[in-house]
Amino acid sequence: MLWSAGTDRIRLGLSACLLGRKVRYDGGHKLDRFIVQTLGRYVELVPVGLGVPREAMRLTGDPQAPRLVTILTGLDHTDRLLTWARHRAAALAREALWGFIFKSNSPSCGLEGVKVYPGRGRPVKKGIGLFARVFRKHFPLLPVVDDSRLHDPELRENFI
Repeated sequence: MLWSAGTDRIRLGLSACLLGRKVRYDGGHKLDRFIVQTLGRYVELVPVGLGVPREAMRLTGDPQAPRLVTILTGLDHTDRLLTWARHRAAALAREALWGFIFKSNSPSCGLEGVKVYPGRGRPVKKGIGLFARVFRKHFPLLPVVDDSRLHDPELRENFI
């Protein structure tokens, strides 16, 4: 069987904000109409998101092992998010996913080119979101893409 029992559609995980859910730090969303209205007609979308409200966060330090720190108060949530990400990835293993669509540039979900702020100076776009890093390690063979790449016809076709 190519997809999960009880459904005739392939299941794709995705960052919940792309579905229009208000799970961003500011209570907003990043609804992607292509994903929801076009791709959503052919696949079952399984949303994943953090709780709200929460303070805005960013990656800091070494791009190879960044820390997730709140912008205003400087609280480090790295260990907490990594623990959550490991548990969520384990739970997603039971969801029979065939791929995942991540939110680009997100400190939790960005697949590449996420800003990492060093101690001083300008940020570098060399980071990977913490959840995205854990997810890819847990599911090394699962196709993944970020939302920005789905708007390029060749990259979209490659993912699909």
